[in-house]
Amino acid sequence: MSTAIFGISNSGLNLVVSLLVLGFVVVWLALIVYTYLDAKRRISDPFLVACATIASFFPYIGTAVYAIVRPPEFLEDAHERELEIKAAELRVRQLTEQSCPNCEYPIEKNFLRCPKCQRRLKDPCPSCGKPVDPRWALCPYCETELPRRAKRAQKRRQPPVREKVTKEPARTVSKETQSPQRQQRSAAREPDPDPRQA
Repeated sequence: MSTAIFGISNSGLNLVVSLLVLGFVVVWLALIVYTYLDAKRRISDPFLVACATIASFFPYIGTAVYAIVRPPEFLEDAHERELEIKAAELRVRQLTEQSCPNCEYPIEKNFLRCPKCQRRLKDPCPSCGKPVDPRWALCPYCETELPRRAKRAQKRRQPPVREKVTKEPARTVSKETQSPQRQQRSAAREPDPDPRQA
């Protein structure tokens, strides 16, 4: 004889209620497993994954809250998106490197001048003759130092030397050493003494 659930004595109705309760328990356990697996695919921090799993132990409510606040994309999708962004940036960089900075005409890596605007793009290495970027201080092909760029790099590294300026004391010229013309000018500039003071 089966025990009555919720005080129901009818065996058929009691069986239906027992199956419903069992179904709710199975769905609840399935939601706990789903929350754990989904959080593991979306969240990289294991502590947050554990928090989401523990929250799902509250029947149905925990999983519903997790479904609202969970990250919108999987970790794999975010990683693929980052790789696509990096690949797009690399393509843009290659396109800018393979075009003339002046007229944006397509060029190749070994061009010394732009075939359209004839702008100087690279200089030939004095040792091996291969094209060298103007910003380089060393040829990457034959390891020859480029003299002009090496001197520029040394000048940039060394701070400018400041010469100390010594101030000479002002020269005082006595009236005796002055020329007669200067004595006459200084006498003309001096005011006449006041007769009242005498």
